[in-house]
Amino acid sequence: MTHHQIAILGAGFAGLGMALALKRRGVADFVVFERGAEVGGTWRDNTYPGCACDVKSDLYSFSSVPNPDWAHRYARQPEILAYLRRVADGYGLRPHLRLGSEVEEARWDEAESVWRIRTSRGTFTARVLISGHGPLIEPKWPDLPGLSDFAGQRFHSARWNHDLDLCGQRVAVIGTGASAIQFIPEIQPLAAQLTVFQRTPPWVMPRQDEPTSERRRQLFRRYPLLQRLSRQWVFALAEARHLGFSHARVGKLMETFGQQHLEAQIADPELRRRLTPDYRLGCKRILVSDDYYPAIQQPNVELVTAAIERVQGHQIFTADGQARAFDVLIGGTGFNATQPPVARLIFGRNGQALADAWQPHMEALHGTAVAGFPNLFLLVGPNTALGHNSVVYIIEAQIGYIVRALDHMTAAHLLALEPLPDAQRAYSDALQAKLRQSVWVRGGCTSYYLDAAGRNSTLWPQRAAQFRRTLNRFDPALYRARLSPRALPPLLG
Repeated sequence: MTHHQIAILGAGFAGLGMALALKRRGVADFVVFERGAEVGGTWRDNTYPGCACDVKSDLYSFSSVPNPDWAHRYARQPEILAYLRRVADGYGLRPHLRLGSEVEEARWDEAESVWRIRTSRGTFTARVLISGHGPLIEPKWPDLPGLSDFAGQRFHSARWNHDLDLCGQRVAVIGTGASAIQFIPEIQPLAAQLTVFQRTPPWVMPRQDEPTSERRRQLFRRYPLLQRLSRQWVFALAEARHLGFSHARVGKLMETFGQQHLEAQIADPELRRRLTPDYRLGCKRILVSDDYYPAIQQPNVELVTAAIERVQGHQIFTADGQARAFDVLIGGTGFNATQPPVARLIFGRNGQALADAWQPHMEALHGTAVAGFPNLFLLVGPNTALGHNSVVYIIEAQIGYIVRALDHMTAAHLLALEPLPDAQRAYSDALQAKLRQSVWVRGGCTSYYLDAAGRNSTLWPQRAAQFRRTLNRFDPALYRARLSPRALPPLLG
């Protein structure tokens, strides 16, 4: 059985970012388990037409690995995937990767103070386990009678069927979230008929995307400080958007801006009415697009707002008594963010699964460590997602916190470290007190931010900079520690 000091699960932004931090600290003994055949995480798996980031490129990247050559203001999926590959190649991470290694179980061994990790390609042990599995990896389908028996071709946007030619097909799209509004304009010219089933209209803001100029790229290559300043400016503008969530008057101004965008692009009053949200801006994820509204008005497109009752054969039946027949059904219905599948694979003290510890709600100290799960750290854990800024910024804040925790374990000669239950509960209670009064809970909508009980267990309620400040110092008083009776090799170089 192979042993490593540190094991990382996943090779997306989170896993690679953690590996990069370890490499820079001189750590040689770590491994990254990745179920896919390549790095990239969600940017490897999501290949639907039009797939792109809705955070500007200069910010949606590692702060220590700038890319002066982004082709667009908002990077497309192939470009982001290529960037992550370059990080793996250029910083010596490839030897640590175990691609095609599906983690089947990770179980804490209390007697030996190690994690026992079973993968599809062997069994390993590690002193520390760091999960870089993101929340947007398990596609979610609505619970509709007959959906699984649809007689035509059916697939989710996160599992796009590139072998299927949509030309001349009758295509149904269920959902109008972040992925759907990107691929709908791309497939609209191909389909004979495109029917979009909308449950709730999203707030859509102008994207104002454009290619980056060669002059800009040359300046960023020659003067990296200019790109750092651009990153700081983009970050500051994104932080300012949080005012729309925390101050009602600012939120109203942003809603007016969104309404003006809708009115400028949708001429038909009835269609405009059906595309107008009836909830506060920010309650659901805010979307950015310049081509979704024009696409929805094309002659071969129908927007259906009546609820779907059932699927039968090739047909979809709606609550208004209509039935429509389709050749292809595409799910743009997002992911199960409040029940991450990795939680079913991790077992802590006394054999408790993380999924069971997170019933009825997910919670973690600083979104990063969980009581009852020694030497386990999470990246993009509970209440770390953002509705206004870059998740890469959050990931880097958590990586810094984990590095400080590992430094403390080495300095204090600790076998094991985990949050005190009272500390975790106090942290979570304080977060939920803020969230209960927030737009994400009281905004008048349902969203993937909320779990089955209506609790927001995904979002951080304050500005991103405040999250980083809360993680700037590792406080041992919040943790239960177990000393080692013998000298241990350092976790970090």
